[in-house]
Amino acid sequence: MKYIVCIKQVPDTMDVKVDPETKRIVREGVPSIMNPYDYYAVEEALRLKERFGGTTVAISMGPLQAEAVLREAISLGIDEAYLLSDRAFAGSDTLATSYTLSQAIKKIGDFSIILCGREAMDGSTGQVGPELAEHLEIPIITYVSKIVNVSENQLECVRLLEDHYESLKSPLPAVITVVKEINEPRLPSLKGMLKAKKATVPVWTKSDIGGNDAQYGQDGSPTKVVEIWRPEIKKEGKIVSGEPDQLAEVIYQALKKLGAA
Repeated sequence: MKYIVCIKQVPDTMDVKVDPETKRIVREGVPSIMNPYDYYAVEEALRLKERFGGTTVAISMGPLQAEAVLREAISLGIDEAYLLSDRAFAGSDTLATSYTLSQAIKKIGDFSIILCGREAMDGSTGQVGPELAEHLEIPIITYVSKIVNVSENQLECVRLLEDHYESLKSPLPAVITVVKEINEPRLPSLKGMLKAKKATVPVWTKSDIGGNDAQYGQDGSPTKVVEIWRPEIKKEGKIVSGEPDQLAEVIYQALKKLGAA
């Protein structure tokens, strides 16, 4: 069994800066962390190894500074890590990102389960996992809250939906995206931190993973950021009192006025 975890480095701030020319997030000089949902994916990969045996691998696409989150994954117990970094990957939307990850996963090979966090904090699309499965032409189960069993050819798990749970089975290999209800992530051990410090994290470029040049980076991104702006925050408020019918009329007139504006 081989469990591959896709992780992402995201800005450690809500005050995200965007380059006005390229419309891309400015990452230089901004403190970064592992995407919070990815901690649960890492933890679940480690638990799968403990329960069913095998090896764990973490991959991430980003600038060279993203190596830090891969070393963090190693400190938590991940066996191997690979960084995908190349100027050709710049400007990738979720489709191009998932294509890049899929090419790296094909290079790693012989995998059973690919784990992703539910979504990335800086984009919140939740698209990379499903698109990754599409590129690899394998099944996907999203919002996994519990893994019941894994055999050589099948995954049995529970999926969390808005108002109920689903019990599902899938042939392997497969992709899953996990929610925070699935586990409680561990902290790194001293031994793990020493291992992470000494570990070699190979950097793979486009030439290392091959594939179609037209599907990488900005050229492979069918979605484009046209405009970005900061929402105007209005702090004025108004307190009204009266009977429910009167309050309803006041709110209705206020909303009607906003609609007219």
